[in-house]
Amino acid sequence: MHLQYSFIIPVYNRPDEIEELLVSFLNLKTTLNFEIVIVEDGSNHSSETVVNTFKDRLNIAYFFKENSGPGDSRNFGMQQATGNYFIILDSDCVLPPGYLNEVDASLSSEFVDCFGGPDAAEASFTTLQKAINFSMTSFITTGGIRGHKNQIGKFQPRSFNMGLSNAAFKVSKGFGTIHPGEDPDLSIRLWDLGFNTKLIPEAFVYHKRRISWSKFYTQVNKFGKVRPILNLWHPQTAKLTYWFPTLFIFGFLVAITAFIFHFEWFLMLYILYFIIAFFLSLMQSKSIIVALLSIPAICIQFGGYGYGFFKSFLKIHVFKKEAKQVFPELFFKLFK
Repeated sequence: MHLQYSFIIPVYNRPDEIEELLVSFLNLKTTLNFEIVIVEDGSNHSSETVVNTFKDRLNIAYFFKENSGPGDSRNFGMQQATGNYFIILDSDCVLPPGYLNEVDASLSSEFVDCFGGPDAAEASFTTLQKAINFSMTSFITTGGIRGHKNQIGKFQPRSFNMGLSNAAFKVSKGFGTIHPGEDPDLSIRLWDLGFNTKLIPEAFVYHKRRISWSKFYTQVNKFGKVRPILNLWHPQTAKLTYWFPTLFIFGFLVAITAFIFHFEWFLMLYILYFIIAFFLSLMQSKSIIVALLSIPAICIQFGGYGYGFFKSFLKIHVFKKEAKQVFPELFFKLFK
């Protein structure tokens, strides 16, 4: 099958991000034709003016719709696209020059209807962005679920860097209304429908994550809340590993309590873990500051996710509450 690529990019109040992303499209080293579909999701700060400055250099279609969340906006964009293979990006990503060639080479060699690629930190990122990138991508923290060859389990593409064939989109109906969590939900439904997914390690993006410590906590806390909901919808995918952040935090509290009563060895295990994380981050970033910031980043990631997961598990699985009633902030209304 001849692949015609359409990039689908939802954006919400981020015209500066769109400009940076579109510049990276201009710098792609490829002879492949592609289109870019930008979907403005009810923004107050429109990206249309920025997009118009690129229309004479890139094949871009711009659409504005009422706010209904990134999942529904991606669906809307795929419905408007002319290609037969969609590449979905977040607006805070930047493409390296060889990105599209890597995607095309991998799909030409081993076609799948859905792929995902990793995210990475660019040299120009702030120390905070690099530290959070380490905590979100390192095997020692996430188990490689965001894109590593040695990840644990079947790969679930993430929508910041994800490909989906038009055939798979039509059968699956695309993303649901939950957010975050719409991407693993789609991956699991695709598996149930007989489609395959894979990781393309070479097709990475620079994920800028314009974020603060508080925003990072809110983000990972939502990730934690979503997972028990997905486990309820797709019980065959539930894993003990999803409990690790919660157990890590409870164990840390126990270790501190034990230390007070002169049982130091348990806390020493945590200190050893953080020392290992520090040196791994140092080797990756070549920065002591980034390595130091990686420690609170890991604590916030585990704390936010672990607490969100435990709270959601109790409400959803123990007390049998309806997810949309107890966590309305995780669901968007569909665009009509």
